[in-house]
Amino acid sequence: MNPGWRLATILRDPSASLAFSPEEWTELLAVARAEQMAGTLAHRLHGLALPDRIKRLVEDAIASTEQVRLAALWEAEMARRALAPLGVPVVLLKGTAFAAAGLSPSAGRNIGDLDILVPLESLGEVEAALIAAGWEWVKPDPYDDAYYRRWMHELPPLIHRERDRMIDVHHTILPLTARITPDAAGLIAASEPLENGLCILSRPDILVHAVAHLLADGDLAGGMRNLWDFHCLVRDGGTEGLLERARHHGLAREMARALRLSHALYGTEVPLEYQRLGLADRLYLRRLTARDGWGRQTRRPLRMAFYVRSHWLRMPPAMLARHLWTKYRKGYRPVG
Repeated sequence: MNPGWRLATILRDPSASLAFSPEEWTELLAVARAEQMAGTLAHRLHGLALPDRIKRLVEDAIASTEQVRLAALWEAEMARRALAPLGVPVVLLKGTAFAAAGLSPSAGRNIGDLDILVPLESLGEVEAALIAAGWEWVKPDPYDDAYYRRWMHELPPLIHRERDRMIDVHHTILPLTARITPDAAGLIAASEPLENGLCILSRPDILVHAVAHLLADGDLAGGMRNLWDFHCLVRDGGTEGLLERARHHGLAREMARALRLSHALYGTEVPLEYQRLGLADRLYLRRLTARDGWGRQTRRPLRMAFYVRSHWLRMPPAMLARHLWTKYRKGYRPVG
């Protein structure tokens, strides 16, 4: 079995791991770490009659991800304090949103940067407030700075000078150059408040954002984890009016594909019309599971094709050519 598929199989049915050989355990853990899903896997395995060595690894992974969760929530609180005087809505996104709202994808989830969504018209004052509170720019390059400000869906990334934690400040969920233009104001208007004054997206919009991040804004790196988020959210409900909401944001096709992929990889319960894969869907699954037993990426031509696709989605052809040429001259090369 392909190592990526093996990870998906155990996430679906953790008890299937009980018959594993030491070599299979090694492969499973290596792929889970590479996909940043070690904590997720640990939560799925917790409570099973595991070998002692594996049980210790599971306990360590759960403890580690709990520390990550607490650090992420503290960083969200620091951002809340910095931005509260502005009186603007601040919407948590991705992993921090899952943790703050206690949603099921947060169980063991690795959380990196703090991602927030704010109104476009408030972007300048949000930027100024964060800088005053100790955040500073990560990208000093003038080209990168100008590119973010003119064309991207977020400010250039900021990092706090003392806590060494990054924040990505979004004003929408896809680049301004993308062919799809979600309703950013609608996302904020429909967001739901938390007790601490921050917000999260509505349940349908959380799924819409997950789909946008997975299928309309990237090369599927980290896709197994992102699709697992999607699977958990669908499993937990909140899908009423989902396709209508996806259609409103211009992401109906991507939502349908995410349902098909999630059903195929994780066994998500979806309507019958989303249980049949097309040829393109199978290529997506091959990209998602492109790992060997050491956790290394495989299928390089396919990964490169998805890398090119990710830029094609983001920019018109002429702009894409200029951008890639500029980055090439500056010495940037895609990883892998």
